[in-house]
Amino acid sequence: MKKIILLITFILTLSFALVGCTKANTNETNSNAGTNSNKMTKIVVGASPNPHAEILNVVKPILAKEGVDLEIKEFTDYVTPNTALNDKQIDANFFQHVPYLEDFEKKNNMKLVPLVKVHVEPMGAYSKKIKSKDEIKDSATVAVPNDATNEGRALLLLQKQGLIKLKDPNGLTQTPRDIVYNPKHLKFVELEAPQLPRTLQDVDLAIINTNFALEANLNPLKDAIFMEDKDSPYANVLVVRPDNQNDPAIQKLAKALNSEEVKKFIEDKYKGAIVPAF
Repeated sequence: MKKIILLITFILTLSFALVGCTKANTNETNSNAGTNSNKMTKIVVGASPNPHAEILNVVKPILAKEGVDLEIKEFTDYVTPNTALNDKQIDANFFQHVPYLEDFEKKNNMKLVPLVKVHVEPMGAYSKKIKSKDEIKDSATVAVPNDATNEGRALLLLQKQGLIKLKDPNGLTQTPRDIVYNPKHLKFVELEAPQLPRTLQDVDLAIINTNFALEANLNPLKDAIFMEDKDSPYANVLVVRPDNQNDPAIQKLAKALNSEEVKKFIEDKYKGAIVPAF
């Protein structure tokens, strides 16, 4: 009889233990399922501080709702964001237009992918010494970006204003050596684009990209002597690698950058100094 009672007690104890283990495992599984369902996919995007990082900050909460954690890594030059992307240190970048990207790819033997157009930053001419184009004197010093596409772009802007003529009226990668007509005998200083705002005390005119003008607290609409037209083909693009262009998180970022929220932000914030390209 005692053996039967002991056997029943053992069976009951074992049953309770198994039920307890099953319940614990079920709770653990449910807990893990909840964790996985809330898991965020992180992407790192390199950008110029202004306006690119500002625009990315607008899409950050949009992406968070879709399970994407956007980290913005700021760069202040035009080289590192592409090399960092190519080396997989970041997942995308947002700072450049397609002509610059294509020239960079050729010179550095790499392949990157422009995914979506976001905005146009009209390049402008700035000065601390003159107020209008008509005040540009003979032998005036003009500072221009020294990277191939932005230098050509600056010279095309000067040509459109009638200040010079170029060997190729539409060439995107020309330098001052390609100027065939220079009636005011303008003297050119070629510098890295981020340095241009700091030269305004030393030169008569500087052709500056809008992002660097904004960082220097220059208002393109008020301070630029003349600017590119708003239909400029130099739209800034989101750039990725061939291996991640179809990644769901990257696609969500591209869609968010072409959203109505971003369009409204650009129009309200920059009031024409920067214009949507979508």
